[in-house]
Amino acid sequence: MASHSKSRWADDEEDAALEAQRKREKELKRKVKAEKQRKLEEQESLRRQNPVDATEDATHDHEAINGAAERPFKRRKLSPEPDTPLKELPPAKLLRFPAPEWGPCRHVDNFEKLNHIEEGSYGWVSRAKETATGGIVALKKLKMDNSNDGFPVTGLREIQTLMASRHTNIVALREVVMGDKLDDVFLVMDFLEHDLKTLQEDMLDAFSPSEIKTLLLQLTSAVDYLHSNWILHRDLKTSNLLMNNRGQLKVADFGMARYYGDPPPKLTQLVVTLWYRAPELLLGAEKYGAEIDLWSVGCIFGELLTKDPLLQGKNEVDQLSKIFELCGIPTEATWPGFKRLPNARSLRLPSISQTTGNVLRAKFPLLTTAGSALLTSLLSPNPAQRPTASEVLAHPYFREDPKPKSTAMFPTFPSKAGQEKRRRLASPSAPKRGDAPRIAGEAADFSGIFANRDTEEVGGGFALKLI
Repeated sequence: MASHSKSRWADDEEDAALEAQRKREKELKRKVKAEKQRKLEEQESLRRQNPVDATEDATHDHEAINGAAERPFKRRKLSPEPDTPLKELPPAKLLRFPAPEWGPCRHVDNFEKLNHIEEGSYGWVSRAKETATGGIVALKKLKMDNSNDGFPVTGLREIQTLMASRHTNIVALREVVMGDKLDDVFLVMDFLEHDLKTLQEDMLDAFSPSEIKTLLLQLTSAVDYLHSNWILHRDLKTSNLLMNNRGQLKVADFGMARYYGDPPPKLTQLVVTLWYRAPELLLGAEKYGAEIDLWSVGCIFGELLTKDPLLQGKNEVDQLSKIFELCGIPTEATWPGFKRLPNARSLRLPSISQTTGNVLRAKFPLLTTAGSALLTSLLSPNPAQRPTASEVLAHPYFREDPKPKSTAMFPTFPSKAGQEKRRRLASPSAPKRGDAPRIAGEAADFSGIFANRDTEEVGGGFALKLI
């Protein structure tokens, strides 16, 4: 039999092949180990980028420490399967969302005070100039009477509601700046040249019907925006309505403003200036809503028509009597449940036969039928019968002639807040009496120009009469 023993050369080839296979296996193990390490690093990076995953991992670690590691649980896959190519990995995405930037307030020294405008219930308002840009702004210093009790809630509400009210007919709050002391807090707002109260006092005549419609539309648009965002102004009056020289009206002074809900919460009755205060507030209602702002809009409407406040009571009782004299005394039929209000129980009301009834139509004889209906509905003693701001905007009164005037066509007035003075033009001097003109040395004769005209005697003189 032939021998099958391997030669020396065959053994050497076999050993070389085994050595090459061992090297390949070793290199493969190194690559697998490197791949595992890379995956662990990738998982750790994703945990740092996504805090939700880190929270889940912390929860699992806590369970493992407390003996719950033997329970099976599912973890979000942070990496693909081993056979997935690396090029198919989705790129890591960070969770991005807008967040306000907190920083220190600027100092009031960045503004140069020019002149004092007025003092309100909750602050002093001045005209100022920003030194960096030269822009004119209104600077309101908040009153901090009880600073030991903390920041006043009226100031917090004013800042909160103004920051949330971004509307073309609401004054814009630009920023809040501080003084040298903690109780020196200033609101930087847009400056407007006029307020309606001061402007009407200086005007010779009231606004025209078309101008009144434009102003009322702007006011109601701002009120509608506030109410749609659940904000009550609670101090609407002509002195809180600002207007610039381009006919734009803006609502200001949010010191009494606050959020409300449906059903309305229990609120204080000591809101709104007396002449613009709704009858339910005067009668002590503890729960009220947007209707009180619409009553104030009705009072402003009447004031724009006459230039004078519509209801000028001396106190709460006198104010109620003026309201009932103008709008009629309510009954259980016209205002169900009004006698159950706290202050209505001690109120002595005359009988129906002694009342004057609703005299709004007689007080404004030049107001159209649609305008009278709108004013009557706004000044309804029963708050449930007053229209909403959106209903006022859609009222037929604004669609009839004369149409609302464009703000670009509004007249301009000198600004008291801007310390502007009315310019007085010098009256031209009357021509001096002299001799009649002469033509070629003779006095000119103009009698021929009256050849085809008759003259008639009027009041001791003569006037031309065309034929």
